Amino acid sequence: MQYILFDLDGTLIDHFTTIHKSIVYAQHALGLPESDYATVRATVGGSVPITLGKLCGQANVTAAEPLFREHFDQIIFDDVFALPGAAWLLQALKANGATLGVFTNKYAAHSRAVLAHLELDPWLDVIIGTGDPDCPYRKPDPLFTAHALEKMNCASEEALMIGDSPYDLAAAEAGCLSCHLVATGSHSEAQLVEYIDEAFVHADLYQLAEKVFGLAKPLEC
Repeated sequence: MQYILFDLDGTLIDHFTTIHKSIVYAQHALGLPESDYATVRATVGGSVPITLGKLCGQANVTAAEPLFREHFDQIIFDDVFALPGAAWLLQALKANGATLGVFTNKYAAHSRAVLAHLELDPWLDVIIGTGDPDCPYRKPDPLFTAHALEKMNCASEEALMIGDSPYDLAAAEAGCLSCHLVATGSHSEAQLVEYIDEAFVHADLYQLAEKVFGLAKPLEC
């Protein structure tokens, strides 16, 4: 049996517009310069406090985070969509007997809500995010990876991590997991190969599916 952990933002879903709008909302409320979309997209991955620290200044994170959450909660479903191939790949892997989980720095409650909204959750065995009482960690803390493996009920040598950023790679390395990256999120293929061999970098989920799992792209896609 395969045990596969997927990152969420930039790997299975695109939530960048919602994140950008919520960061700009917080910046505007605090009288800070507004970040453009491209800057926000390139910064996402390390969790909301880290992203806000980079875009709003570390001294403003405490004030910015509740503002971000307030606006994000209001528009959470407005601009989110599943990335091409996400539903197909999850369904195919599940049909082949894999145990599947989402392992993300996104708030766990937001992750569960969005995955249910996009109807991706039926194929997921676990959804692991930040903010739950039993999970004070974030990638790439080794304790977060260990927590994910415990939830998946597997050993590190049995697990595979799929993400879109160096944070995902670092989280995998922290737990001695194999890792593949897709260039559908915060980093391009050229940027990702600076961190990992190009054999482990894929243009999208369809290419990943073919090269890693031997699954051919459906004709209708």
